[in-house]
Amino acid sequence: MTRIDFYFNVTNKPALTHDLVRAALVKRRQVTITVADETAANDLTNALWQQKPESFLPNVLVNHALAAQTPIVIHWQNQAVMQDELLINLSAAQPSFFSQFTQLIELVGDDEQDKAAARTRYKFYRERGYEIKNINKAET
Repeated sequence: MTRIDFYFNVTNKPALTHDLVRAALVKRRQVTITVADETAANDLTNALWQQKPESFLPNVLVNHALAAQTPIVIHWQNQAVMQDELLINLSAAQPSFFSQFTQLIELVGDDEQDKAAARTRYKFYRERGYEIKNINKAET
């Protein structure tokens, strides 16, 4: 069963995403990141590519020819996902394919719209029996 971690009160999603992805790569894990749309996907891939050389995070968009060979895939489309280890959700919607992953990380910002969408996703997972770990970033 998919392990689910909710990070609440995240003030800087790009920075936390970078840290989580970097930690996953150190462990040689594959990472899929879901975003709302192609614009968000392009923004995220550009941000990940423009890190310091020592923070290199090799990534491609899901529709790229090398998606199957790249450890970080950014996903926004309704198409098959090739990876199954770590899924980081940066969109307001619940990913329909989350259960094929070993771990799902949900990042929740501190604005009310983001919190409301997260409550809906949280309830969905809880009602289906998933164990959820809560991490409050305001306390760290």
